[in-house]
Amino acid sequence: MSARCYRVQRSLGATCALLGATFALLGAWAWASAPGPPAGPAGDEGAPASEGVGPLRPAPTGADGREPLAWGIEPFFRARSVTATYLGPGREDPEPAGIAEVLVGWFAPFDPNDPEGGDLWRAASLAVEEANTSGGCRGVPFRLRPCWSGSPWSQGASELARMVYGEPVWAVIGSVNGEATHLAEQVAVKACVPLVSPVSTDKTVNLANVPWIFSLAPGDHRQAPLLADALLAASAGRPFVLLSATNHDARMAASELLAALRREQATPALHLTFAPGPVGTGNLARELEHVRATHAAAFVVAAGALDSARVAKLLRAQGFGGPIFGVAPMGRTCFRGEAGSAGEGSTFPLLFDPGESDCAAEFARRFETRFGRQPDYAAAHAYDATCLVVAAIRQAGLNRARIRDALETLSPWQGVTGTVHWDPTGQNDRPILLGTIAEGRVVARPGGVRLAQTAQR
Repeated sequence: MSARCYRVQRSLGATCALLGATFALLGAWAWASAPGPPAGPAGDEGAPASEGVGPLRPAPTGADGREPLAWGIEPFFRARSVTATYLGPGREDPEPAGIAEVLVGWFAPFDPNDPEGGDLWRAASLAVEEANTSGGCRGVPFRLRPCWSGSPWSQGASELARMVYGEPVWAVIGSVNGEATHLAEQVAVKACVPLVSPVSTDKTVNLANVPWIFSLAPGDHRQAPLLADALLAASAGRPFVLLSATNHDARMAASELLAALRREQATPALHLTFAPGPVGTGNLARELEHVRATHAAAFVVAAGALDSARVAKLLRAQGFGGPIFGVAPMGRTCFRGEAGSAGEGSTFPLLFDPGESDCAAEFARRFETRFGRQPDYAAAHAYDATCLVVAAIRQAGLNRARIRDALETLSPWQGVTGTVHWDPTGQNDRPILLGTIAEGRVVARPGGVRLAQTAQR
């Protein structure tokens, strides 16, 4: 390149940069000088909202006294204030003829002996048996179509996609944890098939603003404030320690608990993380030697059911006699089986209480008669998820979009776990309380306070 061409290019570049800066300054001046947007309908401030988005909301002056933006508009989207709605095609599609059975997808373990997924499969199978005894769908029987792999992010995802695209599956129930539910959600939104999650408490599943996902279990963000209050009351100003596993659900639960503690201006004296599984909890045993120096008055464990049980046994074996708190999986049957006497007196969010209502007690009786074991909250939620899908199919017919609409409009719906009431994101916001283990059974904690249906973060 000649020197003359190089000088010309530099001159052109400088001129463009100067013009760009000038226009940016003029635009900023014009935006700051312009009047606010016109009032919307009924005197609402802010520009008219597009359908499905909701009105722009005035931003209040912050706690630090700072003023909001020039037009008084919040620079973010409040997902929990707007209902996710499906506006696409599909409702006009006719129902297929000659259907011999109504298939409902099941994306979770379907081995009754699986330690974490077996009871969910048993409960869902019981719900389908009862639905068929009462007439099925217009005389056509329901059938669960299982689809699962020990590697859900590889083989499981492929099988789920093949199932929802290649077979007449009208809805999917799943999965056994938040991580696999995220995967199922990605398939469901592309295939336009309703997905009902029985046990995932990860709020981000629903905050993706996907109108096809409904979650029956109240989220970690609703459980954490109740757990934090009980933990602080038990520790009474003394130090407490948080032990959390590094898997997805444990991280989400620990994050919500720490946020709830910060709102109470509290923090654990120590936060130790460990890998899930026997090896991870074994390594934690060596780390707990350093915890004694904190003189902890209480421990709180954020982990899966089996990992929580191993940690509880470890704490008791090392001589800790104080209160142990945990997240919802402490209410699982496999926690009690693994923890044994070490689980006695543990405190956790109670997501199913057989003594809460007649229908809950009757379900627990039928489940125990049929399978010879007590149902835990995961089994109860799987039963409710299946019954809810059956009710939606019966109401809407064999059309995925209309089944999605029916799932939304059936709320509030009475299940064995309580009243199913969707928040705008499709997550159940029913009341919850704290539970404990007494003589090997999960019961409501004496003096427990129920968390009402209120807007949570």
